[in-house]
Amino acid sequence: MRTVPIPVDTSKLVITCVKAPRPRLLNKDTGEIKTDKNGNTVYEVTVSVEDEFGRIELVKIGTSGEPPITAGQQLNPVGLLGYVWEISGRWGVAYRAAALLPAAGEDAHV
Repeated sequence: MRTVPIPVDTSKLVITCVKAPRPRLLNKDTGEIKTDKNGNTVYEVTVSVEDEFGRIELVKIGTSGEPPITAGQQLNPVGLLGYVWEISGRWGVAYRAAALLPAAGEDAHV
């Protein structure tokens, strides 16, 4: 099955970092870290996403390279895409961004 990226319109969303970026592990037993096709470490950031109706979800967003953000900051995900996945009858959406930057007016605390 080919995964088709779905662009995410973030113009009406408030996205807040709730857990500091950390390298994504491929194997928890060996500590192997995921890298992209260029050899850059893939980081995973847990965020809260609030829509215009006040509904909130926690999601993880992956990005290449360590983003200049900390917990508590509002984010501007650049080029956010969703990828639908299915494994053994389970399915979900994985999110990936070209970059995760502090929202306008937010200072990076790194």
